[in-house]
This record gives sequence, C-alpha cells and structure tokens, in this order.
Amino acid sequence: MSDPASNGLLPPAVFLMGPTASGKTALACALAETFPLALISVDSALVYRGLDIGAAKPDVTVRARHPHALLDLRDPTQNYSAAEFCNDALAAMSTAHAAGRVPLLVGGTGLYFRALEQGLSPLPAADAALRARIAAEAAVLGWPALHQRLAARDPAAALRIRPADAQRIQRALEVIELTGQPLSAQQRGACRALPWRVLKLALIPHDRERLRQRIALRFDAMLAAGFLDEVRGLRARGDLHAGLPALRAVGYRQAWTHLDGTTDFESFRLQAIHASRQLAKRQLTWLRAERGAHVLDPFVPDLQAGASALLRTFLAGADHGAATALR
Repeated sequence: MSDPASNGLLPPAVFLMGPTASGKTALACALAETFPLALISVDSALVYRGLDIGAAKPDVTVRARHPHALLDLRDPTQNYSAAEFCNDALAAMSTAHAAGRVPLLVGGTGLYFRALEQGLSPLPAADAALRARIAAEAAVLGWPALHQRLAARDPAAALRIRPADAQRIQRALEVIELTGQPLSAQQRGACRALPWRVLKLALIPHDRERLRQRIALRFDAMLAAGFLDEVRGLRARGDLHAGLPALRAVGYRQAWTHLDGTTDFESFRLQAIHASRQLAKRQLTWLRAERGAHVLDPFVPDLQAGASALLRTFLAGADHGAATALR
C-alpha cells in the first residue's frame, strides 16, 4: 500500500477522543453526515466479536449508514496488542485516504491513540508458556504481589500500572523476563512520527457529575437491552473464561462474576457502574495531559457546531497546502 505522504504533504486525520459514555460515536456519525470522513474505531473492547451490548458497539443500523473500521477483528479467545492496532489503523487510514476520505479515529483507548501517534519500540512477541507461569503465580500470590515485584524491577512502569491491572502487569513482567531490560526503558526507545497531520478533539465535560449520571443511565439501558443474556451466551460457548483480556473489559468482568453466583444483581450493577466511572476518571486523566487537543464539552448544546467549525478550518488548511504544492 502506498504511503499517503509520498507526495511530500502530510494528509489530514482526526482523533476524536473522550471518556466512556461521553457521546463520541454520536458526534463522529454527526460529523460524517457533513464531512467526507471514514470512521475508524479506537477501542480495545470493540475489536472482539460478541462483545456488543456491554461494549456499546455501534449497532447494525448505525454501521449501515456509517461503517466503522476495526470492529469485530478478533474472537474473544484471542489477544490483540497495541502494535496490531497500529498496523490495522494505519492500513485503514491509507484505505480511507485512497478513497478520498479523511480518517476520523474515534474511541477512548488512550494506549492505542498514543501508540499510533508516537510509535512503539520493538518489543518481543508474547510467550505463551511464560504468560501461563506468571498467571499461575498470580493465582497463588495475587496480582498486587506481582505488582510489587514489578515495582522492584521497573519502578517507572509500576507507577503507571494499577495493582489490579493483571494484563499490563503480566506483559511488563514478561518483557523483563524475555529481554532482561525494564519495559519502561524500552518504551523510551526509538519511535517514528505518525505521517499524518492530526486534529485532536477531546470530549472533556465541565460537569463531571453529569458524566457519572450518564454512565449509570447507560449501564441500566445496557441491562434492559439484554447485556446479561449476551454474557450468558458467551459463557455457553464453553471455551471462554474470566482471565481472557476480552472478558476483563469493564462490565463484562463484573457480569461474569455475577453469573458465577458470587454477587447478587444489585451488587453487580453497582460494581459495574463504579468500574465504568473509574475507567472514565482514568481516561480523563489521560486526556488532560494530551498535547495539542481542542477541548469540547460533550454536554453543551452547540457541541456539533463547535466540532464542525474546528474540522472545517482544519480541512481548509489541508486543502490550501495541497493547492500550494501544485503551483
């Protein structure tokens, strides 16, 4: 596939970022009604087939009118890495550009956005046997104990990774075992700049309580839409378990535990809402540190107008650059 920047110009792309339940998909689709955009999902749960209601995946009606790339790429038994996302996203962006459209990447997975923009240092591939050994140790000692081990061997990585974040603890320890070097040091290695000119739009609500309320209302709507039946269907397959990355997603983790009989319905509901709010808090922390982002309040009446004005100015600049290059 040809390089979109091969003519010396950086093609335009848009990052639409925001916390869970902030209305990212609705805004992306509204913008696609006016501008020649190609929507690309940036969400670590939406890549999994069968994770639909609980992951707030755009439904078939929305996708029929506004197709989203990078949905349903993997079975829940499979892993999906940031490096794989970068490869898939760059391919989708190039396809959009070749079709005369501007890629709009929409989602809330900060790691994916950061990896795409800043690049990734080459890290070793996953080692199934080593991962199994680390998971077996965690089953005996607990992930907080392995987090303490990580803190002793890679303090910088431990500061970024929560003691309960099993997937990232496992990966950090795996990389240390395979390379003999701290993950944080390797992540500071050589990166490549994204060969696109990017407009960053960040949905950051002024009224955080309103976001908290929306998270609760949305989860109740998911329950009414059959979320627990969706998880029952996943359990009925017989080849899935709670330790898989797909099923550690917020909401699915709590639903799986509830269906194990560990929690009653109301406890499950409150735990899932709390986990979603904590996710939103982490996402907002990431967004506030994002350089060069235009902040938009998702709850103001003129949100679409504000985003449209920024996008129109951005695309006009891209058109001017192309016209200048042709003279």
